[in-house]
Amino acid sequence: MTESAETLQARYYEQSASAYDSVHNASDDHEHNLALQYILMISHAFGLRTFLDVGAGTGRGICFLLDRGMEARGIEPVAAMIERAELNGVPKGLLIQGSGYELPFADESFDAVFECGVLHHVAEPNRVVEEMTRVAKRAVFLSDSNRFGQGSHSARLLKIALYKCGLWRMARFLQTKGKMYTISEGDGLAYSYSVFDSYDLLAARTKRIWLLPTGAEPSSRRSWVHPLLTSTHVLLCAFKDEPSKQGPPMHS
Repeated sequence: MTESAETLQARYYEQSASAYDSVHNASDDHEHNLALQYILMISHAFGLRTFLDVGAGTGRGICFLLDRGMEARGIEPVAAMIERAELNGVPKGLLIQGSGYELPFADESFDAVFECGVLHHVAEPNRVVEEMTRVAKRAVFLSDSNRFGQGSHSARLLKIALYKCGLWRMARFLQTKGKMYTISEGDGLAYSYSVFDSYDLLAARTKRIWLLPTGAEPSSRRSWVHPLLTSTHVLLCAFKDEPSKQGPPMHS
């Protein structure tokens, strides 16, 4: 019997948990570490204090926020990653096992809900984004890949053209021989995803969206279509309330 995509992905993380941080969190300028810095600055300005990390992995986001005086907890489907997170300093009980498809929290339980590099690993990313939006009281942050900023100039233009014509899924189906995903040693099982895939959903449920590039891009790619066609990774910041209506910035 052919194993499901979820089983394949879970095995990858079970086998790589002990070495995960050295591969995916080795530098301060890593796209998700940069995204966390942006999230922190925005949170100080908007007065965000409580956070949920969806697909928290080995606890990078939780530890980052706890160390800076915020309240944070997370949800993660793979037990081996939770064990590694606790070894990394996440207090027991703050990171629970579960799925982003069904977050075990009431509506508006946290000021902000975020994810770092999770959505390109799930078959239905917008189901996760809908749950994140439900649980978030004020803000949703997506730090993830952007397929439209990856590859050669002609490849990036072709991808955006296929997407806008509604042909992207068909092209991807043919490219992957029906699987819709690829498997690599460095990233496990991954789907083709861009935070722009979730833009319309969040635009309908929030009042303001900011897009911040987090992937390193050469100067030759800088243009007025930045970051859509230039940045390999993007932080999408969606706000349910207007920043101008908030109180004065918080200081640590």
